[in-house]
Amino acid sequence: MSQENPAAAPGSAPVVEVVGVSKRFGKVVALQDVNLAVYPGEFLTLLGPSGCGKTTLLRIIAGFETPTAGHVLLAGRDVTALPPEKRPLNMVFQRYALFPHLTVAENVAFGLRLRHVPEAEVRERVAQALALVRLEGFEQRLPHQVSGGQAQRVALARALVNKPEVLLLDEPLSALDRKIRLQMQDELRQIQAEVGTTFVYVTHDQDEAMAMSTRVVLLCDGVITQIATPLALYQAPASEFAANFIGDANLLEGTVVERGGKLAVAWCGLVLEGLAAPGRAAGDSVRLMVRPEAIRLVETDAATEATCADGILERSSFYGFYWIHRVRVGDELLVVREMGTAQPPSPGAPVRLAIDTARAVILP
Repeated sequence: MSQENPAAAPGSAPVVEVVGVSKRFGKVVALQDVNLAVYPGEFLTLLGPSGCGKTTLLRIIAGFETPTAGHVLLAGRDVTALPPEKRPLNMVFQRYALFPHLTVAENVAFGLRLRHVPEAEVRERVAQALALVRLEGFEQRLPHQVSGGQAQRVALARALVNKPEVLLLDEPLSALDRKIRLQMQDELRQIQAEVGTTFVYVTHDQDEAMAMSTRVVLLCDGVITQIATPLALYQAPASEFAANFIGDANLLEGTVVERGGKLAVAWCGLVLEGLAAPGRAAGDSVRLMVRPEAIRLVETDAATEATCADGILERSSFYGFYWIHRVRVGDELLVVREMGTAQPPSPGAPVRLAIDTARAVILP
């Protein structure tokens, strides 16, 4: 498992620690021996397909679920047995959970008044929270009088007004349409940077995780498969699952060969040099990952390069500012992402592909 932590200063202590946590629901294993450290100021995202255990892990951190085994520590203190209201964190849910009979301001103030915070301080902190989420002037509206995106901002303000050490967010944008979701992604990241609160965020949306996170925790079948920055996760996935789940990936079967005293990979008649192949020897079979943008179409009458392959263009799809081509090379169907709006060759035309081996990765 890969683990990186650019957000944590040297020597900084984790604000959240999950130690050896497992969770069973009857015979179903939801989480298995999960270990995780979250550092102050991080925007850490739990990412994975449905049923991978990410929401269960978040609920265990929040105190809504009790682990079958293991411990949860907040700022070094074991809180495994503490109920949610005793933990120094707040949670934002997918469905907002706003009180329909309370105004926006009353919803935001609810937790403060429950704790008997002086009324003058309540008004001041509510005003600050609503300004932070850009909802000044909405104080007297009821939840049914605001849009979905605005309702989610109210829920965020209600959580942040309590000044939690950690904010947990369970797929808060999944119910919004695409345009509002993209806008809220940017606003959430901006708000998190302004307040400096540690965010632990759950999503199944890869683009969302890549756009907002300082680190991503990738889960599959209740196990953490990789922890990395978004860039490292995309460029150097630690498994075939990670390669396929994060963006598009061409997975090619190759063989390690020796070329000029160095190891290279033979694939489809080509010899791809300059690839890191630790622990591999000539003759070993390997799985090679090449992202679609690391392959480009070149002129078929261009001089043949060592990293060029000839194929047949099966189809092309236009996405506004880039093309996705599917090209048959031998038995392999490669996906190629090409920026620009120039019209590609017609389906069935012979094409030549240049592969950038510096961006290819041999999977473990």
